[in-house]
Amino acid sequence: MKWIFFIGLISITVSVRSQTCDILIRNGKIMDGTGNSWYYGDIAIRDGRIIKTGRRLNFSANKTIDATNLVVAPGFIDVHTHIEGDEEKQPTADNFIYDGVTTVIAGNCGASNIDIGKYLQWIDSLKLSINVATLIGHNDVRKTVMGRANRDATPEEMKQMDSIVDKAMREGAVGLSTGLIYIPGTYTKTPEIVDLAKIAAKYNGVYSSHMRDEGDSVTQAIQEALAVGREAKIPVEISHFKLSGQQNWGRSKITVPMIEAARKEGIDVTIDQYPYTASSTSISTLIPDEILADGQDSIKARLERPAIKKYVINYMIKRLSKRKLKHFSYAVVAYYAPDTTYNGKSIEQINLMKGRKHKITEEALTIIDIMMNGGASAVFHGMSEDDVRRIMKYPYNMFACDASIRVMNEGMPHPRGYGTNARILGKYVREEKVLSLEEAIRRMTSLPAQKFQLKDRGLLKEGMAADIVIFNENEVKDISTYEHPHAYSKGFHFVIVNGVLTVDNEKHNGARAGKALYGSGRNL
Repeated sequence: MKWIFFIGLISITVSVRSQTCDILIRNGKIMDGTGNSWYYGDIAIRDGRIIKTGRRLNFSANKTIDATNLVVAPGFIDVHTHIEGDEEKQPTADNFIYDGVTTVIAGNCGASNIDIGKYLQWIDSLKLSINVATLIGHNDVRKTVMGRANRDATPEEMKQMDSIVDKAMREGAVGLSTGLIYIPGTYTKTPEIVDLAKIAAKYNGVYSSHMRDEGDSVTQAIQEALAVGREAKIPVEISHFKLSGQQNWGRSKITVPMIEAARKEGIDVTIDQYPYTASSTSISTLIPDEILADGQDSIKARLERPAIKKYVINYMIKRLSKRKLKHFSYAVVAYYAPDTTYNGKSIEQINLMKGRKHKITEEALTIIDIMMNGGASAVFHGMSEDDVRRIMKYPYNMFACDASIRVMNEGMPHPRGYGTNARILGKYVREEKVLSLEEAIRRMTSLPAQKFQLKDRGLLKEGMAADIVIFNENEVKDISTYEHPHAYSKGFHFVIVNGVLTVDNEKHNGARAGKALYGSGRNL
């Protein structure tokens, strides 16, 4: 009996000593992504996966991280990004990594690559520092079949669009996106969207929408998004949920209850938000939709006609008066290729630079000049901080930057591209206590993973992919501002992507362990 017992002890001893891992995180304040309260513990990582969590784990490791006094959380998932076209410029995706983001959803606002299979294969070959999943964008689907035409699709054109969406979902898209404020999405009627959403629904996809309006007609736009979900029987994600224009401040008291009521009805609807009072998009959104049909040559030709120019000027002045403003000071150019001295200046300032009179008619002409030279990206100041906070408190709301991979010192972009998550954790959690730290992390991790069916992400749990952020909750802070946007967030000490240490003691080490993430339609 003693011999058997001795053998048993040897067996147990060997078993304990054989526990090895690649990375061992010790003594962390673990917030697992569920929203449950934190606990102190360790995490063992091997071969890109979490193999053990708990207290005082008995592992030997190639790399041990002492997380004493630091929060350990799942890597953040940004559900609304626009990285397309910038992947090769900055494969290390520093602005995301330094903000705790390990996974992004691309293809938003109706804009995506059309060949999803080819795109995701390319992402794997390029090797970014972040993981990438993508939606299939309705605007680009429509452009492929119909160009920028301002009309309904014919039955044959609908079949072609159906086929593109079906192929995209089978190749791994996580859903369908629309940008109904952009051309040609703005020319699209609801039945066309429902038709395409039904195809995405067959493959367990999500319908993600930049709604038709986020200002005066926001309630009608929400109703349309919910109608698509109801009729297509598809989960709905309403992008960058907000109220634009001073005349709409306070209406979150109406719009948030609309989402709550829809969920009670049984519609799987969630929203996302960036924590700023300014938006960022094309300067073309100031121009009437019908002027933007077809290509740049057509736009320029229309704007050169005196009668149309007068109509456009009156349209812009009327919209400005609704905002109760006397000048286009709220619109700030982020990037204008023909003349980069415009970058960071408002339309009001640019108009004066050009030697024009300090009048809104002259400022409208300046906008037309910019449009006739190809347009510009811009930051628009026009939201209420009270609305931002009220929307933030809604529990089925995620956080997203609505930005691309940033290249340091290129243009004057919106600061959300650098500091969205740090701003939530620093300003709204630590300083203003709008929500708890555990709740904020749930919104950044398990909620987006659940929504977009990233089944092995978003939780610190055995068997899950080892996407992990380790940060100091008392130091985390967004540094990027509107005046000086190019600044990385502070406070993220370590970031691990697919089990590979990518930020080590607050320094990106150049690791590029990200990969393409595929929707469930690829396996059906």
